[in-house]
Amino acid sequence: MPEQRGLSADAYVPLPEGQSYRPFVGAEENLAEFTLKAVLLGILFGIVFGAANAYLGLRAGLTISTSIPVAVMTVAAFRALRGIGHGGTILEANMSQTIGSASSSLASGVIFTLPALFLWGLSPNLLQMTVLAMSGGLIGILFMIPLRRFLIQREHGRLPYPEGTACAQVLVASEVGGSRARHVIEGLLAGAGFKFLTAWLKVIPDHLGAKVPFLRKGEIGMDLSPALFGVGYILGPKVAAIMVGGGLLSWLVIIPLIDLWGASLSAPMFPETQQLIGEMSPSRIWTRYVRYIGAGAVATAGIITLVRSLPVMVESFRIGAGELKGRVGANGAASARTSADLPLRYVGIGVGIIILALALNPWGFETLTSVGVRLVAAICVAVFAFFFVTVAARIVGMVGVTSNPTSGMTIAALLGTSTVFLLMGWTDLAGKAGALTVGCVVAIAVSIAGDTSQDLKTGFLLGATPRRQQIGELIGVLTSATFVCLSVLLLAKVFGFGSQELPAPQATLMKLVIDGVIDQSLPWNLVILGATIAIACEFLKIPSLPFAVGVYLPVSTMTPVFVGGLIRWWMESRSANEEQRQARRERGILLGSGFVGGEGLLGVAIAAVTLASGSRPGGIGMAWAGGPAMEAALGLLAFGLLGTWFFRIARGRGHD
Repeated sequence: MPEQRGLSADAYVPLPEGQSYRPFVGAEENLAEFTLKAVLLGILFGIVFGAANAYLGLRAGLTISTSIPVAVMTVAAFRALRGIGHGGTILEANMSQTIGSASSSLASGVIFTLPALFLWGLSPNLLQMTVLAMSGGLIGILFMIPLRRFLIQREHGRLPYPEGTACAQVLVASEVGGSRARHVIEGLLAGAGFKFLTAWLKVIPDHLGAKVPFLRKGEIGMDLSPALFGVGYILGPKVAAIMVGGGLLSWLVIIPLIDLWGASLSAPMFPETQQLIGEMSPSRIWTRYVRYIGAGAVATAGIITLVRSLPVMVESFRIGAGELKGRVGANGAASARTSADLPLRYVGIGVGIIILALALNPWGFETLTSVGVRLVAAICVAVFAFFFVTVAARIVGMVGVTSNPTSGMTIAALLGTSTVFLLMGWTDLAGKAGALTVGCVVAIAVSIAGDTSQDLKTGFLLGATPRRQQIGELIGVLTSATFVCLSVLLLAKVFGFGSQELPAPQATLMKLVIDGVIDQSLPWNLVILGATIAIACEFLKIPSLPFAVGVYLPVSTMTPVFVGGLIRWWMESRSANEEQRQARRERGILLGSGFVGGEGLLGVAIAAVTLASGSRPGGIGMAWAGGPAMEAALGLLAFGLLGTWFFRIARGRGHD
């Protein structure tokens, strides 16, 4: 085992021509890496955080990177096992986080797309969802194999891969495990405990709302959600403020204006067909009108993000294609352990098998009954996945996983596939579902490719064996796919998608995109208004995508995100020095990750119990509180205490 030291200075800068990077564990060393306990721990943590990320994505429309929490938990587990003579090496810990983090990216692709099938009234089964998830995950990993040497090795120092580098720093730090793991566990327990009080026992409300005085149908609210609070801290104050700004625009400006304009109308306004605007509640106006505005804003912002990335995309695709061409015929052998990839022939054979399997059997594209139609869909998968995987792997190298324009690339794939289907005359519900499943596979491939590239960067800095990491990624996808999809099915049956509990915003957006192309029946005036908002944000130098997400989601979802971001700003702005600021940021991010995991797991547990028992937990209820005012006061007090506890832990009990 190498002596505990930090990464060398060469880990962060380009190297002179002809000089190779010396990793933390040298190529000549042969530490335990691909072991049974590393694999099993990775699978376990992958299932846990994959289910939690699925819940978060369905609720808030975004997911978080789980590489660091999984790495911290793994090292803590190895330290516990060391007491009985079964500790682990740093390469084993890296293998576990490689396997575990794959599930979170897979969850992102699944929740971005598949819930749209439920919104159409279809009922995809576990087999179909798992086949699609596995197909997308495997394609994303396989396409990354020929890109590793260029993107990770040759571009070292020029592409920082922020999450991958941060994870490597965490793993080599002398204090890894211990207090850091404690913060994740504390967050898990606190998030699950609060969710238990609000959703199981129901002795605390899970939502606060209030009318805004002197503003017709103006309302503001806040979901009492530890997960959303934690997301706000992870995202930071700038993004959190922009997102809540979009929510305030919808609920304090657009909804009142729609009500004012529609008060004199004597007939329902499309797309509403029954109720007059003057008779609608604010939430009804949001559902029937503002959501289309938000969809237009999000779609446009995603496309803008994609267009901005076009130079990088073109260059990345050119380089990636050249790299692939240059390595055709290579057997994948390498002189050094730290340069050994899976043989390139596995890429062609593996992708070919997946495409043929999607075309020849109905388990994936279930609604497409013809082999010819499924073949067209499978070809669309191969083309779009190859292009966007190459793009995503480079983009995340520059800006990180959280800034990867997955939504924009998925929308582009859906627009292309829907156009092909429209030209072929496949415009019924089966055609729409087929286009959606193509987008699902592409979205998962893009998400997995981003995660895989970050994991390979971590491995490169540490001295892991790429071949073993690539096998680990494959294991992570294959083992977590069923559990992630099962979680989604449980949540669908209990809560339903498009509900207040699980609005499934990204999937709803993808459904609207497909409907818009194939049916040509969208309220385009509202969509164009949303597009105008996104374009205006760009002119005003406001990041359009987070603002558009704020417009699209209920403001009550955005307010706890803003509170979390505000606490991070308050804490960091009052730090004595950069070291203290970094320590507080790290503790808060680990706690926030725990909040996300705890609430997500409790949400999935409630769904499982409900499905098994036939009814949701009734709990004790709020009758004991004595009225709405007292209920609101108790909810605010409880959430305030949770936030105060979070603040004290993240700030540090003693010296940083």
